[in-house]
Amino acid sequence: MSNSSTLSMPFRVDLNVRPLGVALFLLVLGAWYLAQAVSGRQSALYIVGALLGVALYHAAFGFTSAWRVFIADGRGAGLRAQMVMLAVGVALFFPALAAGTLFGTPVTGLVQPAGTSVIFGAFIFGIGMQLGGGCASGTLYTVGGGSTRMIVTLLFFIIGSLIGTAHMPFWTSMPQLAPLSAVKELGLAPALALNWGIFALIAFITIVVEKRRHGKLVPAHVQPPHRSPWLHGPWPLLAGALALVVLNFATLALSGRPWGVTSAFALWGAKAAAVMGIDTASWTYWSTKANAAALASPISQDVTSVMDIGIVLGAMLAAALAGRYAPVWRLPMRSLIAAIVGGLLLGYGARLAYGCNIGAYFSGILSGSLHGWLWLVVAFIGNVVGTRLRPFFSLEVERLKPTAC
Repeated sequence: MSNSSTLSMPFRVDLNVRPLGVALFLLVLGAWYLAQAVSGRQSALYIVGALLGVALYHAAFGFTSAWRVFIADGRGAGLRAQMVMLAVGVALFFPALAAGTLFGTPVTGLVQPAGTSVIFGAFIFGIGMQLGGGCASGTLYTVGGGSTRMIVTLLFFIIGSLIGTAHMPFWTSMPQLAPLSAVKELGLAPALALNWGIFALIAFITIVVEKRRHGKLVPAHVQPPHRSPWLHGPWPLLAGALALVVLNFATLALSGRPWGVTSAFALWGAKAAAVMGIDTASWTYWSTKANAAALASPISQDVTSVMDIGIVLGAMLAAALAGRYAPVWRLPMRSLIAAIVGGLLLGYGARLAYGCNIGAYFSGILSGSLHGWLWLVVAFIGNVVGTRLRPFFSLEVERLKPTAC
């Protein structure tokens, strides 16, 4: 191959050097500090969080956009990638959870009650996904990628989470089933077979819908490639899905439980409120042993907080490598209002539903929890409503233009 033909290959070289340096410095400094002040495991979880941020950004693995384009335009590539992610995930998680240990570490799943609070919380979370412009993981990685709108969403996500903790005693008093795990109730092999069957059915439905709408399966849109796409992006959706599964499994091995996101937002809100003189420690939610300990301890000792910060910095690193870290500080009023309302719905809904698209949907289903499946169904309905509301806030609903035969 000649030099001229090599030089004509499409690739990007425009790194954002300053944010790249800042992200690398904070990641190295944070990992060193956590190893010294907390533990080597906490430091490793910080790096796992950063790798999650890189994977989310480079694969553009958005739960929100994947659901929206299927609802509005019948394109199911994102949903099918999620089903592959879940299918591989249960193959890894269910045996470990059935055994109760992983590499010598005791492990437990995120198994929560399924009932009224999950139904209401997941529904408003689904609306919030579309108005706020992202889910929990999506909010973090887009903030790290330089989205100023998502900073607003994150701020009100935290406020909504705090309000949710204040109201939790009311919601937990509503009718609900006891926590139910398919792995424990059915056994390992039947639980795997049942889940794989449901994943396959959902993927099949997306194929049928997409072919009826477009006549064929529509390739997922990707950015122009770099010469080194694994370092600079973009990644295929399936690569992102597999990366998230492996990193969630690493989280299970290191922390003893699957990946979660939003409990940290409630914790940050409670700590901030305490600084402003609000006695959050007396609230019922924060009086339980685990939550009281988290509220009294430094953020550096909270696994979810450490991983969330890692996700933001990992996404910042990925955006800088891709040459797309360019914050825009102008925000239209309607979009600002949608970010505020969406953030509040996301935060409040996540607390009521015992998690978000990660803690309740992704990790909940990988834990075999019935509440994870309930969350999926109800949150999808909320996304339908949220997608219909987006035009009122001048937010885009992506649709393919008809093509001539």
